[in-house]
Amino acid sequence: MVNQVVVRIAAERIMAGGLNPKTNQIYVIDDITNEDYRVAVEDYILTATEGV
Repeated sequence: MVNQVVVRIAAERIMAGGLNPKTNQIYVIDDITNEDYRVAVEDYILTATEGV
């Protein structure tokens, strides 16, 4: 089970070009190693992006 708050925070950081707190580099979807969270973040990004 994924935590939707964590999904929202990660997705918003990725969309805004924010930093990954572990690496201090730009946060990208490949930084998410848990498959369930990766899918949830991808879904969140797709629903939050206009024109998709």
